[in-house]
Formats: sequence, C-alpha cells, structure tokens
Amino acid sequence: MSTEVRVPTLGESVTEATVATWFKQPGDSVAVDEMLCELETDKVTVEVPSPIAGTLSEIVAAEGETVGVDALLAQISEGDAAPAPKAETPKAPETPATPEPAAPSAAARTDVENAPSANKLMAENNLTDVQGTGKDGRVMKEDVLNALAKPTAAPAAPAAPRAPVAANQSEREERVKMTRLRQTIAKRLKDSQNTAAMLTTYNEVDMTEVMALRNEYKDLFLKKHGVKLGFMSFFTKACVHALNEVPEVNAEIDGTDVVYKNYVNMGIAAGTPTGLVVPVINDADQMSFAAIEKAIAEMGAKARDGKLSMAEMQGGTFTISNGGVYGSLMSSPILNPPQSGILGMHKIQDRPMAINGEVVIRPMMYLALSYDHRIVDGKGAVTFLVRVKEALEDPRRLLMDL
Repeated sequence: MSTEVRVPTLGESVTEATVATWFKQPGDSVAVDEMLCELETDKVTVEVPSPIAGTLSEIVAAEGETVGVDALLAQISEGDAAPAPKAETPKAPETPATPEPAAPSAAARTDVENAPSANKLMAENNLTDVQGTGKDGRVMKEDVLNALAKPTAAPAAPAAPRAPVAANQSEREERVKMTRLRQTIAKRLKDSQNTAAMLTTYNEVDMTEVMALRNEYKDLFLKKHGVKLGFMSFFTKACVHALNEVPEVNAEIDGTDVVYKNYVNMGIAAGTPTGLVVPVINDADQMSFAAIEKAIAEMGAKARDGKLSMAEMQGGTFTISNGGVYGSLMSSPILNPPQSGILGMHKIQDRPMAINGEVVIRPMMYLALSYDHRIVDGKGAVTFLVRVKEALEDPRRLLMDL
C-alpha cells in the first residue's frame, strides 16, 4: 500500500512553488514527520514532512520543477526498504586504533551531494568547510546558515599574486538560477518603481536624547522585560505618532479609492542570507516599547533562520528599513507595495552642528521618507518627517502625544 505526498497549502495568494531540495531518494526509509523535501515559494521556504513511516518509492516532482498546490510530489510505501547486499571483501590486517574522523564537511566530502540551496549559500559567502547534519553528512541550508552565524577566525595572509592565466571568459563565470524569493523581490521592486509616483524627502535627526534615555534605562529595561532596549522601538513609536497626524502615509490606493487604515501594522525590513524579507508587527500602535522590542527580536530570529510564516509577512501598512546597520549614510528606500510610505534609517555619525550659536558635536542620523506622490503630497511627507524628528529629539513628546 502506498501513500501520496502532495504540496501543502502554501498561504494566502500563493499558488505555486519550486521543488528546491529532496532530502531523501527512492528506496530510502523515512519516519513519520521526517523532512522529505523543501519547497521555495515567492515569500517563504516550506518543508514537506513524511505523513507515514515507510519507504520512499517514487519521486514525481524533481528538483527545480514548479508545482501547484496539492500537486503530487512523491509516493511512500509502507514498510522498510530491503537493505542492499554487500559484497564480501578480504579482511584487512589489524592496525593500531586511530582517532575517529571528524564529521564530514563540504570540503572533505566528495561522494555525497549537498543540498542545492546549501551549495548556493556557500558559493555566495565563500564558505568551503561546513559541517553537514543531513544524511551521510550532506550539508543542508540550515548548516550553512548556522555557520554564517558563528564568528569566524581572522583571515590568513593573502597569497602571493599569480601570473595572469589565459582562459575562456565563460570558464571563469558561474550561472546560478535565482531563487523564487529573489525573483519575487526583483519583480516587486521594479513593479513599485513602474506603478507608484515615488518621491523621497530627507531630514536629519539629533539622536542625543534617545541615546541618553536608552543608556539610562537599558539595564533596568532588560532586567524587567527580558529584552534589550534598542532604537527600533523609538522609531516605531515615532512613526506611529507621525502617522496619526498624516494618515495618508499609512493609506493605500485601490483603483480609484483611497483606503485609510485606522491601525498601524509596521513592517520591519530585515536582510537575510537568502534575501530581504519584511516581517510585520500587527497593531504596533497599540503596543508598548517592551512589546515592540520583543516582537522585533522574535521576528528577526525567525527571519535569520528562514522560519517566517506567510501570515507574518502580510498586511503591513508602513515599513521601516534600517540601512544604518550596514553603514549606509544616505539612501532612497523603495516602496513596499501597496504601501504608500517607507522610512529609511541610516548610520548615526558624530557631526559638528550649530546649536544656539555654538558649534558642538552631536550624533546625527539622516532620515529618508519615500512616498507615493499620487496619494501623499509634499506637505504631508515633510510634516511626517518633521514629526518623527521632533519625537526622537524630545522623546517626552511620545508620552504626552504631542
């Protein structure tokens, strides 16, 4: 008796996926809930577990194939696979015991094929020695993500330059198919530029008061709430404050209608090894500083581990993107459709500023608001940024809703 393995429900508005990796091959024994394969959608990666214990008898959808919801992936037969007979080999003479070899790595192992998604990540990050946890030491995508998260040793001294070697240009290139996530990112960003009348306005904010408040209360905050007090909760609160005054920045266009949102679902853009994702904190306007920080920490961990669900990346009304963590001093963020506004944060940099007729050094940050000019006028965009600036330069305004 055999059991069919089919594509599970992928989430709202997602109708197809690509078979990224098969963890098992025909003839392999599988246990209940053991991972059979990995599917890539345009938003998340979905693992498909085995519904029964038995033997994988047939793979219907090969790696790289596009499949729809409920499409047949494989067949599993009940019962274990019969072990293949082993050829008799002469017994080797006994030798002194040697230490057990280390777990197989991507560099030392040549007879086991790694997961394609793992090979792609290793190539992108110049990794050659990753410990595999899959079958027979196979390197999985999670192994590479774990290796990237670990601190690395100082790089060795560069080798002496080699003489130029004549070679065909194509032999020095590598062609890798874009993941569905990367394809979707490319399409959505280009569609955003082609559809919205996008414009960016800039301002700068003196971070002195926020930094002082954070330094004063960070230890007490951590002790009471179990999470660190970061800058994102201040920016989230400041944006909520500004969105209440300029609601069109929190609205969207639907045909010839403008849909105003009486709530704030804050998208927090996060870079991951596989691409940019935007987890959403629902009802951020109703949350405390501690609740916001906990939600950001939880979503960030899920994003790095590739564990975000479809629901956790849908329904955003406004987005914050922090390029400052990568050292960006100034940029123009691209809208996340159908949203009408996105705030770009940047690096905090000490700069000389004229304050009350004197030149003083202050920690300054450039802010950038990209907005859809079809719905947000210049006055509204500038007002929004000014309100964010005022709230951050005097955080007491947030407490008194001023």
